[in-house]
Amino acid sequence: MTGSEVSPSFRLAYVPGVTPTKWVRIWNERLPDIPLALVAVPAAEAPALLRDGGADAGFVRLPVDGTDLSAIPLYTEQTVVVIPKDHVAAAVEEVSLAELADDIVLHPLDDTLGWEELPGRPAIERPATTADAVELVAAGVGVLAVPQSLARLHHRKDLTYRPLSDAPESRIALSWPEDRTTDLVEDFIGIVRGRTVNSSRGRSTAPAEQPKAKAKRTESGGARRKPAAGASAGKNPRAGSGGAKGAKGTKGGARGAKGAAGAAKRGKPRRRP
Repeated sequence: MTGSEVSPSFRLAYVPGVTPTKWVRIWNERLPDIPLALVAVPAAEAPALLRDGGADAGFVRLPVDGTDLSAIPLYTEQTVVVIPKDHVAAAVEEVSLAELADDIVLHPLDDTLGWEELPGRPAIERPATTADAVELVAAGVGVLAVPQSLARLHHRKDLTYRPLSDAPESRIALSWPEDRTTDLVEDFIGIVRGRTVNSSRGRSTAPAEQPKAKAKRTESGGARRKPAAGASAGKNPRAGSGGAKGAKGTKGGARGAKGAAGAAKRGKPRRRP
C-alpha cells in the first residue's frame, strides 16, 4: 500500500434515540473487510456533519434540507409524555394535550418535535438539552413531551411515560450527501431497505460456482445418447413386450400377405384349349 492509498471504511452517524445495532450487524456479515465506524451526533448537528464529510451516511430526524442531502424515511416514532410516577396521568393508558393544560411543559433547546403551539404552561426558561429537561421532571418542575426512544434513552426509576395523543411526531430517516452516493452508501441503503445479498439493486454478484453448475448441466445434457435404432426409448418393461408383440404382429401380417398371394394364383382361371 502506497502512502496515497487509504483503506476503505464506512462512517455511520446516528442521532440520540436511534439504535443502529441491527444494520451494523448485517454490514459486518456482508462486508467483513470494510470496518464500520459509528459517530454519535446531536440531532440538530447531524445535517452539518454529513455536509462536512464527518460521516458517509447517518440516521437523522426529519426534516432535512433536500437541496443537497438525500433522505429515505424509515419510521415514525410515537410521542410520549415523561412524568413522575406519582403524577395523576400515570393512572391512565394515554394522555391528551388538553389534559396537560395545567402542567408546565418543558421545551428543551434540542427539541425534535417541531411544535406549532406548545401545550400546557411554559417554563420560565428552556432547558439546554433533553437530558436537562428529564432532570427537571424528576425534580417535579414540569413534564416533557419527547419521542418514545428518547424517553427510553433517559429512563429513570422515579419516572414513567405515557403515549401522548394529538401531538406532533418525529420521523427517522437515512440521509447522505446527494453528490457523494458512493458504492458503500449504496450497499448500506440496500441493507436498510432489506435487500438480500443477491438483489439486483445491490453490487454483490451471484457466486462464481453458479455459472459452472449451469455449464455442467448443459454438458451432461449434451452427452445424452439417443436410443439405438430398434431399441425402446422408455424404461417401462411393458413397452418392451409391446414392441415384441408388435414384431410378431408384423410377421403375422407378412404371412397373411403371402397367403393372399397364393389364393390369388389358385383362383386364376385357366385358358381353354
